[in-house]
Amino acid sequence: MDTPSPKVDAMIDKYLEAPQIFKNREALNHSFVPDELPHRDKHLDRMVSILISALRGGTPSNIFLYGKTGAGKTAVARLVLRAIASKGRGTNMPLIPSYINCNQFSTNYSILRKLCKKIDIEVPFTGLPTDEVYSRFRDGLDSAEQLMIIILDEVDKLVNKSGNDVLYDLTRMKVDLERARVSLIGITNDLRFKSQIDPRVLSSLSEEELFFAPYKATELQTILEQRAKMAFHPGVYDYGVITLCAAIGAREHGDARRALHLLKVSGELAETQKLNKVTEDHVKQARNHIEQKTINTFLETLPIQSKTVLHSIYLLEVNGKKEIFSGDVYDVYSEICGIVGLDRLTLRRISDFVNELIMHGIISAQEISRGRYGRTRRMQLSIPQEQVKKVLVEEDKTGRLKQVIDFVPTLLRP
Repeated sequence: MDTPSPKVDAMIDKYLEAPQIFKNREALNHSFVPDELPHRDKHLDRMVSILISALRGGTPSNIFLYGKTGAGKTAVARLVLRAIASKGRGTNMPLIPSYINCNQFSTNYSILRKLCKKIDIEVPFTGLPTDEVYSRFRDGLDSAEQLMIIILDEVDKLVNKSGNDVLYDLTRMKVDLERARVSLIGITNDLRFKSQIDPRVLSSLSEEELFFAPYKATELQTILEQRAKMAFHPGVYDYGVITLCAAIGAREHGDARRALHLLKVSGELAETQKLNKVTEDHVKQARNHIEQKTINTFLETLPIQSKTVLHSIYLLEVNGKKEIFSGDVYDVYSEICGIVGLDRLTLRRISDFVNELIMHGIISAQEISRGRYGRTRRMQLSIPQEQVKKVLVEEDKTGRLKQVIDFVPTLLRP
């Protein structure tokens, strides 16, 4: 066996000897489902009343859950299904629970392949017609008297990418089955989703509907208190930490996921700093850390045209332009396109990219009247210049914008 590195050993010992903040950090993950869900008793009771027919030999109605992110939809569905499946063990009608996150499995083929795997039918990663995979799943499920309850989480991602086909097939499968039965639970954060799907699918999917309102600050506080007791060792956090995380979560549309993530990152910062207490200052640091990471992720995924528009604003600022107007941005953008070999889009199209950057808080803009010359926008970066440079230039995978990292626009030259 190789000899351990003394230097790495010392690093490991340093962290092992640091104060212990967490006893179960998994309790703060959004995927963790506790045995109790505060402030969702009505939703839990309604779900049980619908799914209870599974334990009586019937077929539960399909259920559609909707509401904003972090409102408890997934947790309620998984908790109830877990309990129903547990109660159903040993009965004459086997119950097969299946959870699919459509953000990860967003094609008709991948959905059906995962369902086949749930009933021990092997399907290759690619290569078969989707109709054939559906037939294998339907026939395999119908080979015995059994009930499958399928949760399609973020079902809007599936429909947006792959259309209504597989959802239509699954909602209509009851007609094709002779021995087995199937029931669907669709979950979405998109409140407009119902208007985007085929009316035939909607009528089948939403036999029963539950709306989840965002959590209030006081409700988030209860949730955080519950999870903090599970996640942290006693006495390692100030009570103000819970209050502040709940208040921030309430301002962000009552999102319990964000509030829990904020609390987790706060604890991790205290742990990294080798402190034995999580404070409100850690919450503030955590919020900045999360916001910066979110912005970086957004910037990295921008198409090259959007990055070029943002880089144009960056170049104007970094080269000392005090007031940056729409026309200035388009002039610099046009110059960059010529240098890096990028197709130049119209001013109207560039305006769309600017609107997207404004909407995500990357830049700010103020509309200015120029009298008979019309209107324009005065804009500036809302994030640090160094952050833009690092993400858009130093980490640019295309390598195009690196060519103009030190470019001085013509309109700013002496």
